[in-house]
Amino acid sequence: MTTVQRTNSDNPDFIELVRLLDEELSKRDGEDHPFYAQFNKIDNIKYVMLAYENGRPVGCGAIKEYDVNTIEIKRMYVLPEERKRGVAAKILLELERWACELTYSKCILETGKKQPEAIMLYKKSGYTLMPNYGQYARIENSLCFEKKMKLR
Repeated sequence: MTTVQRTNSDNPDFIELVRLLDEELSKRDGEDHPFYAQFNKIDNIKYVMLAYENGRPVGCGAIKEYDVNTIEIKRMYVLPEERKRGVAAKILLELERWACELTYSKCILETGKKQPEAIMLYKKSGYTLMPNYGQYARIENSLCFEKKMKLR
């Protein structure tokens, strides 16, 4: 059974999963990886979600304030052998719940065109394409998504 846990970027399980994520993205992004890597530092991220399967860390995601109303979803990753089992969707849903608790009204995120699994997850989860924002504004291989949150 998959369980989720809230933590922060100091968690050693998160640090290890992000290391694996960066290895995978380096292969997918090729020579574009250093550009993206500069925006994916994990120092001082207050809101991290970890997924565990029988006590073993299998996935992660994080949220980070973008502006007073908007939170950015960052560092989504699931171990390759655990994919297609709903782990990423569970992490994303829990991050959205956390964003609502923190009273953010919108989630945004960036993903690469070379990450079709991520694109499918976000579309299936109700995210819609938006113009590329911030540092991704003129980046051909980036896709940006948004979703309005229903505050409870």
